[in-house]
This record gives sequence, structure tokens and C-alpha cells, in this order.
Amino acid sequence: MVTVNTPKTPPQWQLFEWIFDPTGYLERNQNQLGETFNAHLGVNLDGFVFVSHPDHVRTILSAPARCFDAGRANGILGPLVGDNSLLLLDGAVHKQQRQLLMPSFHGDRMVTYGEIITQLTRRAIDRQPQGEAFRVRSLTEEITMRVILQAVFGLNQGDQYETMRRTMSTFLDMTASPVKSSLLFLKSLQRNLGPWSPWGRFLAIRDQLDELLYREIQQRRQASLEERQDILSLLLLARDEEGQGMSDKELRDELVTLLLAGHETTATALAWALYWVHRVDSVRDRLIEEITALGENPDPMAVFKLPYLTAVCNETLRIYPVAMVTFPRIAKEPIQVGDYQFPAETVLAPCIYLTHHREDIFPDSHSFKPERFLERQYSPYEFYPFGGGNRRCLGMALAMYELKLALATLITEHEFTLPDQPPVKPVRRGITLAPSPGLSLIKTR
Repeated sequence: MVTVNTPKTPPQWQLFEWIFDPTGYLERNQNQLGETFNAHLGVNLDGFVFVSHPDHVRTILSAPARCFDAGRANGILGPLVGDNSLLLLDGAVHKQQRQLLMPSFHGDRMVTYGEIITQLTRRAIDRQPQGEAFRVRSLTEEITMRVILQAVFGLNQGDQYETMRRTMSTFLDMTASPVKSSLLFLKSLQRNLGPWSPWGRFLAIRDQLDELLYREIQQRRQASLEERQDILSLLLLARDEEGQGMSDKELRDELVTLLLAGHETTATALAWALYWVHRVDSVRDRLIEEITALGENPDPMAVFKLPYLTAVCNETLRIYPVAMVTFPRIAKEPIQVGDYQFPAETVLAPCIYLTHHREDIFPDSHSFKPERFLERQYSPYEFYPFGGGNRRCLGMALAMYELKLALATLITEHEFTLPDQPPVKPVRRGITLAPSPGLSLIKTR
């Protein structure tokens, strides 16, 4: 059996690198230690084994769910999403909760969101003044926040909507930079020293959000739900095999999970897509030609199925995947992965970023080349931006639908240019990989 190499740097320094330079940390260790290596990331995340070879990724992602505890490995997200979140559950409870959530994201439901996504995108960009630089992240966050509030809560205007939008944005902003993300990684910072301490502010904002969510749940329980199509109403009507619905606490935790996974990640992906499309003129020109060939006011599903638009969005998710690793899995029993034999309790983390940058699969991997996805079909263990196995992202269809429609609407109905600005680099935003905050565009038409 082959021994897994471990970095020689102290765990505390590794954790510092993982927080402040995650892609550099991954690439340096892969170059020095090989494609499979054991990372020591401090007291909270000790003993992660990063794997990136597609055969090894296949072994892990295709293994029966009973082989791993994935929810237990996601404890870092507990303060954000709550203990009843699908992300933190394992075994039969995870399977049951996933089945309750799944109908809300069935492919047929995407049709109802198409016009909403297009309209909300138009409203958001119309508010940006012409000829002035604007922060791309602000635009994409506004679009995806409005979409998620409409899709999840059925809210699109009014005082209740505005209060929910502001509170959710403030809550997510608490981990919106490498420094702020340290709150999740360093237990020593999770001490409530009053309203002026970082953790005290985090808890206060979380309490405000919880108050809004529980109030919305109670109001909805007392209302007629049969005619409503929003996800919260569908979840309130959902029943398991024993006829039991979800508790208020379960609903709260799943709503925050949807907020984090449905708004935050899609805003990041859309920001990256806008950057690359305006960084590579040939990509933008070809994309506009494909979309406009559909004529005025094209059917949203026709836009969704466009091959080059799909390739552009896939390449966006390949080069800087929003999630750098799949949800880690803790082996419940000894497991062999390739030539490696791992004991029980080993934490295995298929690394999406490193797999997506394998030169044997994606030559010239740091160049943005959407045609890759027109020339070759990749396996779900070579290209897996939404994870895989029984933990694959439930909202994948909605996320891709929103990404494609918003991007298509923006670039065909307006013109943008990239102003002179510092190089755009990937930076940590919570547990995700986002463009550096300074990314701007100028609306010229």
C-alpha cells in the first residue's frame, strides 16, 4: 500500500493558507506531495485527505451512503445552517429529509421560474447607471437574492420582502471575506463577548433572521397553501412515509440552507461568468450570436438548452468552481481508494478544484476555453461542480437555469466593458471561491 504524504508546515500555518490562499495551498501541496495528500488544518479540520484522480473520486462518490458520515464532516457549517440542515444529516434521517425536499427542485418546476428570472434580471441591471463602473457582485447578489426570495418564499415586494432581503444579505455578509470566514474555521473566535465582538454580531444577526423566518413559517401554517407554488409552501405540505411534516426548526434550517446554497453560490457563479465573457471577446461575440439567433423574447427553455451557453457556464464552473471540494466524507469502516488503504474515521475530500485543473483532462487548464465542453463529454468524476453521489446539490437544476438565463439576458440586452482594475483573483468567501471584491463592469448600453 502507498503512504499518503503530509505537508511539513505546522497545522496552524496550513489553516492560515487554507483560509487566505486556498487555491495556492491546494496547488503547492499537489506539486510537492502528489495528487493525493493529507492536510492538517488545525484543531477543527485535522486529517483531511484530498483526492483528485477521477478513479479515486469515483470510488468515494459512488460508494454506498452507509460507508460514510458526510453530515458529521460538515460541522463547520453548523453555526450558519443549523443542526437540522440537510448538509449536516446522515443515514436514514438524511435520506428522509432529502426526499421531502426533492419535489421542490424537480425539473418540471423550472419552467415556472424562467420568466421570473428574466424579469428580475432586467430590473436589477436597469437600476445601474450607464457609463459608470459598478461592482459586479452587487448586481449578481441582487438578482439571485430576488430570485431566491420569490422561489422560496413567494415574496417580491413590500415591507416584509425588504426586511427579509436586508437581513439575509447582512447575515451572509458576516462570512464574506477571508478574514470574516475565520469565524467558521477558528473555534477560538466563536465566543460571544458582547455586541461589539465578531461572534456577538454574528449571533445577533442570526437571531434577527431567525425571528423573521419563524414568523413567516407561522403565518404560512395558518394560511391556505393549495394554490401557492413557492418552496416554503411545498415544504409545509410535504409528508414523510409516516405522514409527518417538518417541524419549525427543521424548516428554518432548510430555509437557511437554501439561502446559502441557492443565492450565495449562484451569485458567485454569475459574477465569474460575467467576468470571463467580458475578458475573452471571442467568447462574448459567439455567445451573443447564438442567443440572438433565437429571436426576440425567446422561450426560457430554448435558452437553457443552447449548447455554447451551456459550455460557457460549464467552463465557468470548471475553472473556478464555487465549491473547491465536495462535502468531505468520514469513513465509517476501512476503505481502499486506489493503492491507498484508509482506516475508519479518515476524512476523505474529493477536490473539485484540483480535478478540474488536471492537465491530462483539461489541457491549458487555467485558460478559459468553453469549446472543451463541445468537443468532449466529461464523466461525473472529471467534472463535478455540484458534488456527487447521494450528496449532490439538490438545487443544481435551478442554479444552472438561473445562471444561464441571467447571463443570456444581461449580455444580449446590454453592453458592458471591463474597466482598468487590479487583476481579478479567486478569494475565499465563507466556504466558497469567489472573484476578488473589486471586480467591476461599466454598462455602456
